[in-house]
Amino acid sequence: MLERLDDLESELAEVEARLGDPELASRRDEFVATTRRHAELSDVVGVGRALRSATDDAEAARQMMAETSGDDRDEMRDELRDAEARIETLTGEFRLALLPKDPHEGRAVIVEIRGAEGGEEANLFARDLFQMYEAFARRKGWSLSMIGSRVSDLGGFTEVTASFSGPDAWTLLKHEAGPHRVQRVPETESQGRVHTSSATVVVLPEADEIDLQLDHNELQIDTYRSSGAGGQHVNTTDSAVRITHVPTGITVSMQDEKSQLQNRERALTVLRSRLLAAEREKADAEASDARRAQIGGGGRSEKIRTYNFKENRVTDHRIGLTIHKLDRVLAGELDDVVDALVADERTRQLATAE
Repeated sequence: MLERLDDLESELAEVEARLGDPELASRRDEFVATTRRHAELSDVVGVGRALRSATDDAEAARQMMAETSGDDRDEMRDELRDAEARIETLTGEFRLALLPKDPHEGRAVIVEIRGAEGGEEANLFARDLFQMYEAFARRKGWSLSMIGSRVSDLGGFTEVTASFSGPDAWTLLKHEAGPHRVQRVPETESQGRVHTSSATVVVLPEADEIDLQLDHNELQIDTYRSSGAGGQHVNTTDSAVRITHVPTGITVSMQDEKSQLQNRERALTVLRSRLLAAEREKADAEASDARRAQIGGGGRSEKIRTYNFKENRVTDHRIGLTIHKLDRVLAGELDDVVDALVADERTRQLATAE
């Protein structure tokens, strides 16, 4: 692995030389990509240099042991033991650092939640999921920005979209995509029977104009009057916006903001992110675009996770994880679940690399 370090140090020196070019700042796309690569290389080279230092310390201790005796030899043996322990730890860290970086790492994340099967109970569950992610974001110190929502008759969400911003938001939320199933007695159930309902979660890296340039000739933009709760402003002006990307048929509607311009900008942000996700899925030769791949049909049988209220249980079916603290998970304590999913991903990546 230390042979890889030599190559990475050479690349880091080349990247630093490019960053020293005063004209680079005028080439925005190249500047962003070069800065991002510099950050990636700095991290992995830092770990590699620490590993090389520990390896050198171990070799020096071995040589000293061969040349000494008595207390001095015992002291060198202790130094060798410490160096070997550092080598073991740093080797694991370096292996992880060498794995290909997720291209979306560090980005803001758009999360879309919709009630699926189960009628109004599914919409109420969609609200519970949103509040769970909202509480998780507060605990992580992320910022959250509402993009749009449609409230159901009983106060749930037929759909809700929000943006989460934080350095590890994508890493920790990307595995939340898919159908979530709930088993509980609904608020609308008078006889105490347990029902099974589901909501779908879509997780998209937020795209900007650097990632994807929209051809406005390919956009159909319609305005209409907002509907639903919103005070005097609702149904008085054409502030709601619907944007359709004609080549793909992807449509985004936004009506939460009072300004037509604000709704238009929010809709364009979501549209870019959906198009970028679909493009990358197509490039990876996936069978469908990102949204369909994530949510499936929204059916209860396609669940990635089950929330069972009677047993106070959360089960993630992808990794076979079950924990009996549903109340705390819904309160935003998602760490046990997301950390296990991240660890599983890294284990699979390491196995593939080896």
